Amino acid sequence: MDNILEVHNLKKYFKTARGQVHAVDGVNFGIERGKTLGVVGESGCGKSTLGRCVLRLVEPTEGEVFYEGRDICRIGKRSMKALRKDMQIIFQDPYSSLNPRKTVLDIISEPIKLQKMIAGASRAVIENRVLELMDTVGIAERLINTYPHELDGGRRQRIGIARALALNPKFIVCDEPVSALDVSIQAQILNLLKKLQKEMGLTYIFITHDLSVVNYFSNDIMVMYLGHVVEMAPSAELFRNPVHPYTKALLSAVLVPKVKGNESRIKLRGEVTSPIDPPDECRFAKRCNYLCKTCDAGAPPLLEIEAGHFVACHCATPDAITLQEQNK
Repeated sequence: MDNILEVHNLKKYFKTARGQVHAVDGVNFGIERGKTLGVVGESGCGKSTLGRCVLRLVEPTEGEVFYEGRDICRIGKRSMKALRKDMQIIFQDPYSSLNPRKTVLDIISEPIKLQKMIAGASRAVIENRVLELMDTVGIAERLINTYPHELDGGRRQRIGIARALALNPKFIVCDEPVSALDVSIQAQILNLLKKLQKEMGLTYIFITHDLSVVNYFSNDIMVMYLGHVVEMAPSAELFRNPVHPYTKALLSAVLVPKVKGNESRIKLRGEVTSPIDPPDECRFAKRCNYLCKTCDAGAPPLLEIEAGHFVACHCATPDAITLQEQNK
């Protein structure tokens, strides 16, 4: 397996007056070159922090991030700057991620100038490169001198994508790139990202809270809860056979049209465990409908229960009773 990215025991803690917030806590995964890893979970589960740590936009507290076999957490600022040509990000909000004082030309050309991708190039040469990128993402040439406030959300997000593509990257973190857009525009942006992946061989981390979107877009899906990975599997397998109670609850909230009506939604009880210095226990236990005798035996490890299917649940290990049997 040709993994372009491998993450080992990644942690990110934020200091507060009340203690340390465990935003990302011991995450492990790998992404095969040219594939998409979808990362899903509720707001505040650590999805965006994980994406930023992988790119070192936020410095990890602990752990290793291997990009093409090189631990980028151990390299200096100059080497990291050079590496950013290969690793880019598309931000969530196209209304705040673009500088309102710069034109489309300035926004897309900025990374080209910072990285000196076209050394000694004239303004005309750089403008031609920007026009190429605008054509790639479907923005009309006539908009090259417009400002972000003059454009709608879909065009703004296309500008963000063009900016990410300006350096010919191999790997892109898509941080909820369609959540702020209308549904019809979401489909256009998702199809554009898939088209670019096929044509350019791009590898994505696709962060979202929308399971219907991640099912369409991702090869593998990783479910996060309060900084932990609770389940990870190929997309089709996760939707066919969800095991963790949290994954089941998320999937039950997806609206699927059926002739006989939708299945009843799973309602989670209890309160969310505080992410500030959490105890060594299952962080989902207070909301879980499938508690078993071993749930107070510390935080469950992420174990492979089937080929490629990993679950962090005491009640889902090969030596334990299955969740379905417990619920009878």
